[in-house]
Amino acid sequence: MSALPERSRSIILGRFGLGKDGSRRTLEAIGQEYGITRERVRQIENHGITSLRGSDAYAMHAPAIGELESILAELGSILSERTILEELSAGKNDINHILFLLTVGHPFSHEKEDGYFVSRWHVDEQIAEQVHSAIKILSDSISTDDLIPEEELISTFAKYLRESGVRRYTPEIQQRWLLLARKITRNPLGEWGSVDSKNVRVKSMRDYAYLTLKRHGSPMHFTEVARAIGELFGRQAHPATCHNELIKDQRFVLVGRGLYALSEWGYAPGVVKEVIRDILLKEGPLTRDEIVERVKRERYVKDATIAVNLQNQQFTRTDDGRYSAV
Repeated sequence: MSALPERSRSIILGRFGLGKDGSRRTLEAIGQEYGITRERVRQIENHGITSLRGSDAYAMHAPAIGELESILAELGSILSERTILEELSAGKNDINHILFLLTVGHPFSHEKEDGYFVSRWHVDEQIAEQVHSAIKILSDSISTDDLIPEEELISTFAKYLRESGVRRYTPEIQQRWLLLARKITRNPLGEWGSVDSKNVRVKSMRDYAYLTLKRHGSPMHFTEVARAIGELFGRQAHPATCHNELIKDQRFVLVGRGLYALSEWGYAPGVVKEVIRDILLKEGPLTRDEIVERVKRERYVKDATIAVNLQNQQFTRTDDGRYSAV
């Protein structure tokens, strides 16, 4: 910083939080201190950074810049800003200094967050373009309702990387590249999907219950769902509250006494008599045994419960002993 005039040095120290307290100052705060506009502060900051790049001080510290460039190349050449800081910093003060070196260093190119990507830095233009292409294709291939196991997503991403021209990378680098994507993310169970999906951005008990049932793969009692939410996600779920939430959400179907399944598994909604009516309207008149067999595909109920529901006025028994919907 000794290469800069006092005001330029003070502004850059403040903007990057390079002072003793590590706090970063806004353009507006600095502008008020010096009685100048935000835009003028920005101009002084940019001019100061350009001056630093051409200074003897920069040349003196070129090995440090080169070391940082080598580290980024080893980590994947293009990385999210968050990944860089998590990999290299040990505290807030380190973060500020690393961001300053990235900004002032010749080898580093920054791209702001956009629709497809988070804020990122790269040291290789060609690799950056290839990875960008692969991530865009991957992001566009995933619909809002998709929920993809990590192994499957990594395999698909590898295919798109090859098609984009990327040949040499490690599984660790591929994982870091996935963190560049803004349109897709991972849920607490390690499954990937759209950031707009309720199955990925888990917020409510219903979302945790959905993931719990999907992982289990078969119907569960609401008390089991509540207990599993605590075991899988470390979140306290009261059984009664869980029951009340599940019954309000169309993603779940009550298939027995307190027993829930996912509607995507093909279970028809409604109480037993509604299930019977739906079956009869689709298939026509059926015998009692045929109705019992079909209802028990949809509901975990006793034969007697089905028989009682057949006495409802919505159903009539024909002369040949079959039942039909009125």
